[in-house]
Amino acid sequence: MRKFYDTLETRSDDERASDISRDLPRQIANAQTYAMGFKTSLADVNAGMITDMAALAKLPILRKSDLSSAQSQTPPLGGYSTSAPQNIHQLFQSPGPIYEMGQRGGDWWRFGRFVHAVGIGAGDIVQNTFSYHFTPAGAMFDNAAAAVGASVFAAGPGQTELQARAAADLRVTAYAGTPDYLNTILIKADELGLDLSAIKSAAVSGGPLFPQIRNAYIDRGIKCLQCYATADLGHIAYESDAMDGMIIDEGVIVEIVTPGTGNPVKDGEIGEVVVTTMNPDYPLIRFATGDLSSMMSGVSPCGRTNKRITGWKGRADQATKVKGMFVRPEQVAQLLERHPEIIKARVEVTHDGTNDAMTVRLESPADSTDAYAASIQSVLKLRANVDICAPNSLPNDGLVIADLRDHG
Repeated sequence: MRKFYDTLETRSDDERASDISRDLPRQIANAQTYAMGFKTSLADVNAGMITDMAALAKLPILRKSDLSSAQSQTPPLGGYSTSAPQNIHQLFQSPGPIYEMGQRGGDWWRFGRFVHAVGIGAGDIVQNTFSYHFTPAGAMFDNAAAAVGASVFAAGPGQTELQARAAADLRVTAYAGTPDYLNTILIKADELGLDLSAIKSAAVSGGPLFPQIRNAYIDRGIKCLQCYATADLGHIAYESDAMDGMIIDEGVIVEIVTPGTGNPVKDGEIGEVVVTTMNPDYPLIRFATGDLSSMMSGVSPCGRTNKRITGWKGRADQATKVKGMFVRPEQVAQLLERHPEIIKARVEVTHDGTNDAMTVRLESPADSTDAYAASIQSVLKLRANVDICAPNSLPNDGLVIADLRDHG
């Protein structure tokens, strides 16, 4: 098996930037022309000028709530697909509900890059335990197996004893599913006296891969790598043998922004993952995943040259109720827009046993406590204590709203 999936994985920074400067304007124009959902939001955008990350960062954010609202008005996909309904092969539903599309041809969700990194290829039999029901995960990994020439046992989740017996009977060599379910199958096989030693690779996603689980697989001679993906966007980032962060997929552009805004943070700072997919059929532009992560410096020791993220660090949807009123990251972003001298803001909510209390901590060179208090009441609709902090003193945890109350 060749080391890399394709030559895109080892492009130089200059080559990748040059390709983005060519492909990104085409994708923006494609979205403006053929996806009705973008005709309004990108109406005033000159696609030819969106040639790099800095220009992309000026475009509006698209959120899951925007998709859900648009889909309720314009089924099935809210006008965000460039394909006519009769040309869409598959439709899926995720919680929300939000509906997604899929196409059968080619490596449409781009998971082939990930399963190749795991070591899966021609001659392998992949036991695909991702769901084939409603959600696209099962189809995504079927698609990936076909891209690398592997065969698939379409198992789906559950029925662990049957899973173990089938893996033994078929001499399955690779697993696809959530990180811990393979361990459940292996333990059941041990109980039944079944030999699953043919399994040498595991491609996992959809949950945390704890070190003790990965080590248990290593002890059995199974290489286990994980990827990060969503139903809307497909494959976003993946581990390699180096297991040093997650390498961004070559078919997407990833930004890390302050939650509630579209403003990129510095490398190393935790923020919300925002993704632009280069898929011409479903051109999601600056789609906010709601997940937190951070960008790593440098490149992977494995030889792949794209940027890396640190993996999943929590959820960016930090809305909370204070005294019966919702406080949202978008409101904190409005506060920062009013006072551009503020470097960083963090709302902390506490409870003294009787009443909620809110403190807004601000990294700012200006001691404008009274002005900030007035803006906070205007924007957040609540009174708050104001704490002026030194630059770089607030935690780097991606939280702009920290609910410190004991909810039991």
